[in-house]
Amino acid sequence: MSSSAEHPQLNRTAIYLSLGLAILLILGALIGARIVSDRANNQSVALSPVPAPLAESTECSTLIDALPDELLGHDRAPIADPVPAGTAAWQSGPAERITLRCGVELPYQFTEVASTTEDAGVQWLRVDDMTPGSDLSTWYAVDREPVVAVTASLTESENPVAELGAPVSALPQKQHEPFPAPLSELEKAAQDPCPALLDALPGTLAGDWSLESADGDTAVWVKEGSEPVVLRCGVAPPPNYVAGERLTQIDDIPWFEDTQLVNGSTASTWYALGRETDIAVSVPQAISAQVLPELGGTISGATGVQSAPLAPSGQ
Repeated sequence: MSSSAEHPQLNRTAIYLSLGLAILLILGALIGARIVSDRANNQSVALSPVPAPLAESTECSTLIDALPDELLGHDRAPIADPVPAGTAAWQSGPAERITLRCGVELPYQFTEVASTTEDAGVQWLRVDDMTPGSDLSTWYAVDREPVVAVTASLTESENPVAELGAPVSALPQKQHEPFPAPLSELEKAAQDPCPALLDALPGTLAGDWSLESADGDTAVWVKEGSEPVVLRCGVAPPPNYVAGERLTQIDDIPWFEDTQLVNGSTASTWYALGRETDIAVSVPQAISAQVLPELGGTISGATGVQSAPLAPSGQ
């Protein structure tokens, strides 16, 4: 039988062994996590080809070589074969990634009423991905040639283009011609514009779109990253409307949706019919259910009804 004096020594030995094993387990877990993280960071990023007519230009090659090895805590990652020209990527895991493409085409959202921001001397246009569940956004350098596009998650705590300003600003400057503003190419009706309606329009729509201008016969509401809401009063009747077309009745206004979307746009054109003059509204599809009722009340209060109101053909 052991003496009582030996027990403290045995207890201390057991404690030290337990602590040593715990420390080894923790170190093993940390090393394992580090290995998994490094493997994830070193995985190749697969990028699908997109229209990029200047991706193989000397300017794009120079830009790709000048990009940093780290961006917002993400390490530079290899691109999977076949590697599209003019591309780069940074990642900290499969779901934490920033990609850059050089030499791409200008997005359709770059219109005469587009809202851009300046960072490090470069004009950027942010275009949010409106796909349900997506938090991605793409920033386009719209005053450079070649055009650069940077895609990242909107959950990033910092603007990803802030750290890319120096290499992108080295690209040649070019004032690109913007696409026509929504509804600007519609024919005007014989009636005069609608000053009463323009004066009565709300300052915000769908909670986040703010009225930027209301001049002549056109009003524009904007939100960064999204296509604008545009209203134009006194336009010619919708060219694609024929008798029997399905209309959407909201309160006392029948709306006709022109579903011929321009490639790259998420907005469609709606016509408020049955008024003394036709009114067109270009609105992103994701918020049309909010915007049309908000505008409908103002339209009803500021414009008269046709002597023979148009009856909707369906609900």
